[in-house]
Amino acid sequence: MKNKGLLIVISGPSGAGKGTICKALLEKHPEIKLSVSCTTRSPRQNEVEGINYYFISKDKFKEMIEKDEFLEYAEVYDNYYGTPRQNVERILNEGNDIILEIDIQGALKVKEKYPEGVFVFIMPPSMEELKNRIKRGVQKLKSLF
Repeated sequence: MKNKGLLIVISGPSGAGKGTICKALLEKHPEIKLSVSCTTRSPRQNEVEGINYYFISKDKFKEMIEKDEFLEYAEVYDNYYGTPRQNVERILNEGNDIILEIDIQGALKVKEKYPEGVFVFIMPPSMEELKNRIKRGVQKLKSLF
């Protein structure tokens, strides 16, 4: 029988470097899978269904909540985001490791359901650097619109 994969949860505040760390880890270990979340927001330019997100309707998302089909979910600015349980469990049961890059509240919800996972909290180097990273991110977003 194949061993179950390892659930790795990377969390921390926005701008702390979660995405950078996940990207580097996946480049070094391409055998690790990245969890793809569901969202009710519209796709942005260059986002690909099933790669960046699964884009679903609010009705479908609410139905999935009622059926307990998420490891965690949240409503952010009138849109929903969540980690589909079935995909994560399938990957783990196939013996593959999987990374979830999620916010702190989401990580705490996942920990309730998967206490055997590895939970990594990313701290920014300093509050000043965190502020600078968020400002740079806002400027980058503004330049896109």
